[in-house]
Amino acid sequence: MTQPGKKVCFMTGATGRLGSEIALSVAGQGYTIFFTWHASEPKAEELLEKIRWVSPESEMVHCSTSSAKEIQAAFAAFLKRFDRLDLLIASASNFYATPLPDVSEEEWDSLVDTNLKGTFFTMQEASRIMQKQPFTSRIITMADISADLVWKNFAPYTVAKAGVVHLTKVFAKTFAPNILVNAIAPGTVTLNPGKDMDSEEEMVARIPLRRLGDPLDIVKTVLFLLESDYITGQVITVDGGRMLS
Repeated sequence: MTQPGKKVCFMTGATGRLGSEIALSVAGQGYTIFFTWHASEPKAEELLEKIRWVSPESEMVHCSTSSAKEIQAAFAAFLKRFDRLDLLIASASNFYATPLPDVSEEEWDSLVDTNLKGTFFTMQEASRIMQKQPFTSRIITMADISADLVWKNFAPYTVAKAGVVHLTKVFAKTFAPNILVNAIAPGTVTLNPGKDMDSEEEMVARIPLRRLGDPLDIVKTVLFLLESDYITGQVITVDGGRMLS
């Protein structure tokens, strides 16, 4: 078991560029990190080594967040190691274009299962633990500004992210006052070569602050939510003003 009183964070989606920055920053705030990985064990091992420099008791486990059974197994492994859960960061995601009217069932399942189904079952397992604890705990989900936009080539992804927004509100209302549940909706933080449909110049031109987001912009929002104790059921948009367009 972890040291008495030491805060513990369960995190999905930690091995990406944004996720790794969040994981390292939360570890720097005194949390032990337990994160899931799926695609690349070497990348996960590298991240765990970095996290352990500041949080030696941190652990990782293999898990496909598109599978409820694997999520449940990951939490079972978590409970064998830790006796408390202070923070869940549900940020596992995948993203690629799916132009209509040629979306396949496989594409739909891939995008919706990872972004929405996985988020739901991760939140549900975390809430089972958190609701029994005598202290306030937190859940942070990763939404997207696309939940409020109409992106014609990304229907399954945007539907899934809209679902994440609604789940955030439902869980916030259901588990108040013991669990604070909020979402962060990033704008464009990193460009994905071969996935983004527009150039960097075109993207920046639509952002009033005239730059793409940086992982640090999201990290600062996570840290803000860790300190806030009177915010729940909210979606914090971090997009440089893009939604003003």
